[in-house]
Amino acid sequence: MSSEMLPAITETSNVEKKQDLSEHREESQKPRLGEGFKPVSKRQMKKLIKQKQWEEQRELRKQKRKEKRKRKKLERQCQLESNSDGNDRKRIRRHVAYSTLRLIIDCSFDDLMVLKDIKKLHKQIQRCYAENRRALHPVQFYLTSHGGRLKRNMDENDKGWVNWKDIHIKPEHYSELIKKEDLVYLTSDSPNVLKELDESKAYVIGGLVDHNHHKGLTYKQASDYGIDHAQLPLGNFVKMNSRKVLAVNHVFEIILEYLETRDWQEAFFTILPQRKGAVPTDKVCESSSQDKPSVRVEDGSDSDSSEEEHSRNELDSPRKEAKQDQEHSTESAGNSPPH
Repeated sequence: MSSEMLPAITETSNVEKKQDLSEHREESQKPRLGEGFKPVSKRQMKKLIKQKQWEEQRELRKQKRKEKRKRKKLERQCQLESNSDGNDRKRIRRHVAYSTLRLIIDCSFDDLMVLKDIKKLHKQIQRCYAENRRALHPVQFYLTSHGGRLKRNMDENDKGWVNWKDIHIKPEHYSELIKKEDLVYLTSDSPNVLKELDESKAYVIGGLVDHNHHKGLTYKQASDYGIDHAQLPLGNFVKMNSRKVLAVNHVFEIILEYLETRDWQEAFFTILPQRKGAVPTDKVCESSSQDKPSVRVEDGSDSDSSEEEHSRNELDSPRKEAKQDQEHSTESAGNSPPH
């Protein structure tokens, strides 16, 4: 071998050694199994893929938001233009016929309810307010004795209530705001049954969610204050499978519906929840007369079958009663329709 070839071979071997050293260094830097390296699981892989897709669609979402804002702006412009032809909902709302009837929710039972029931009453009041705002014949809506835990709950969870319109929210008791001769307390314990609504009167609904623990309380209060009282004519038109106890907002909505239709039966069947299994009393009487010679009459007089019904109710288990109480926990005993 010539001396000229030796430098070339030496240089080549040096290059190969450097490559081997660099490869060895890279291999040594790679994590090995059992040395802190954990393989990616399927769940983690899915998360990585979703994250990548979410980032890739960022611009698309931004574009959709822009289009949505443009669409809403266009809809608002169309609504403003439709005012001229009377198709806008707001224009219809301006032409409603306001009723002179005053409907009061008496909030003086704050100390008889636990916080859970206070919150339920708050939601029922919200529903009453919303329904009155969209009604064709809205009433003069009052909240009286407003304060205590109910007010604190509204301050914390519904700060916008201070901006409510078409409502009178007063800390005073209703007896301090309205003349005694104009007041009628709606209570299921009253022997008087309403036939018509007198729009010159102020009807009071007890703001009480008590799971039927304070029976007869609203009737007693009406008697103590010496004001008129009455019950809705539910028993004349409706037969229900469940207890005849309705929430505050149901009583409120039934009155709104009656002012529009002037038909108690239609008002009841439009508002009553389906779970109560309400059916017209005339259908019940027809079907019962085919099966039994006599039936229990809703006005309180009893027939032969009433003893059988009474004994069946006595045999009901406590578990069934507890289940019914839980099912109707949002309903107010003080504002129920007639028994």
